Amino acid sequence: MKLFADFPENYELIDAGGGRKLERWGTVTTIRPEHQAYFGAVLSKKQWTQLADWEFIPKKEGSLQGNWKKLNPLASEEWLFQSAGLVFNLKITNNKHLGLFPEQQINWEFLSENLNASKRFLNAFAYTGAASLFGRKTEAEVVHCDSVKTMLDWGRQNQSASGLDGIKWVHEDALKFIRREVKRGNKYDMVQLDPPAWGLGAKGEKWKLEELLGTLIGEALQLVSKSGILILNTYSPKVDIPFIQQIAKELGISNKQLTNAELWFKTTSGKELYYGIVTRINQL
Repeated sequence: MKLFADFPENYELIDAGGGRKLERWGTVTTIRPEHQAYFGAVLSKKQWTQLADWEFIPKKEGSLQGNWKKLNPLASEEWLFQSAGLVFNLKITNNKHLGLFPEQQINWEFLSENLNASKRFLNAFAYTGAASLFGRKTEAEVVHCDSVKTMLDWGRQNQSASGLDGIKWVHEDALKFIRREVKRGNKYDMVQLDPPAWGLGAKGEKWKLEELLGTLIGEALQLVSKSGILILNTYSPKVDIPFIQQIAKELGISNKQLTNAELWFKTTSGKELYYGIVTRINQL
């Protein structure tokens, strides 16, 4: 099933193609690599360059690391992006990411509709905390966990800029924290997992999502209270819907509990771009 996300307020995916995507983030427009954009773009390269303020040039194909090329001499390196009453600090770094994943609008809406002051929400692998802010905006109790301290600091800046407070910030490996919470007997009404496809831990431990996904889901489900929901976002080429369905079957998760959908954006120019899989598991 294809699930098309709406653009967040003040964001626009203008065009995509030729392994790149053209995006507007409020007042700043960028060109970034996108391996899912294997088709031709609608707008010309000249039009892209005229519209864009920055273009990311990776060190090598597929790398997150690289350099940003300034196409507009007046372009800002840091700016505030406002959406749905929240404020996010976006900035140019040596990474292609700017501090926000706009396709997550689909989950932000879900959190906004299903959380309230009586609920507890755990956001794990939480990056710069957009989901945490949307959760806290509902007055829910929010725990934000990420293993990278700079991401927690960035999240705190977003919290402050948005006029919020009260988020609990946890600097720890997400899976380790989840296991600790299980041992403590803690429960959450909503748990969101946004794990990377691969990576290295603080002590050099190798993380491969396809090898650890079953363990991660199994552990996280133990934290979800009765009638609660586990949200999982996956972006790995080795993890597709049948793969997730098989893991669910092995964990004893029924079809009634499980929903999977491919996440897509439609560009303003009319192209369709794939952004991974959104999974929701209802705790019965």
